[in-house]
Amino acid sequence: MIKRIVRPDGSPGPGGAYSHVVVANGFVFVAGQGPSKPDSNDIPADFEAQVTQALRNVEIALRSVGCDLTHIVKVNAYLKDLNMFQKYNEIYAHIMPRDLPARTTIASNLIGMDVEIDCIAVLQSAPT
Repeated sequence: MIKRIVRPDGSPGPGGAYSHVVVANGFVFVAGQGPSKPDSNDIPADFEAQVTQALRNVEIALRSVGCDLTHIVKVNAYLKDLNMFQKYNEIYAHIMPRDLPARTTIASNLIGMDVEIDCIAVLQSAPT
């Protein structure tokens, strides 16, 4: 197995003992990205801004290895309140590319934030 650990420039610092991005055998594994703003670690107050920032943080992580949102094949989303699912879905559909990846959305007891998103992507140079 070929494995590479990446700490993306311009991303919020890790909140625990984990790697932001792991590249292995043509896949990119992006750890859960919360809504912290990279420059200040501040978390936006409203739900829409949190979802948007979490997806931007995923995008920053992907760019660090030459990928973007179009390379994602699987997304896991964790929502503090599943009553916000419809709003989450609208924001997600607006930001994500047309050919949507597989996705799972789970209710989670998040502390200090309303959303966290992780994903698996395929390296740009890897065959599809």
